[in-house]
Amino acid sequence: MIVPVTAVFAAVIGILLLVLSFQVVRFRLKYGKGMGVTDDRDFEAAVRAHGNLVEYAPLGLIMLALAELNGVAGGLVYWTGMALVVGRILHAWGMINGRGGPHKARMAGIVLTWLAILVAAILLLANVYQVYG
Repeated sequence: MIVPVTAVFAAVIGILLLVLSFQVVRFRLKYGKGMGVTDDRDFEAAVRAHGNLVEYAPLGLIMLALAELNGVAGGLVYWTGMALVVGRILHAWGMINGRGGPHKARMAGIVLTWLAILVAAILLLANVYQVYG
């Protein structure tokens, strides 16, 4: 069993996780803070951008892998994965550049992420219904 489409998206999200982790570590070293945050909005935004990726990406990737393994059309898996990855990148970029406040990229990113998760759920349910009726 191989899931090459999901593997590519997992790799990209893994790289994004490392980039966001580096941002958090940079602030932790700057402030000598092993846990929690300071009053620095940029520090808090970096921590939440990282945390938000960790909260949403695993479920999205698991759903993509299940869809791919269950035989959902590769194009559907690909475009759903693209929405997930682009959504996560936009959200992180908007969170950091908006310093935790409202930002168009942040909003677009969460909408794309939610859409990807919703589409993946529909694809999985439709696939199970198709196979098992």
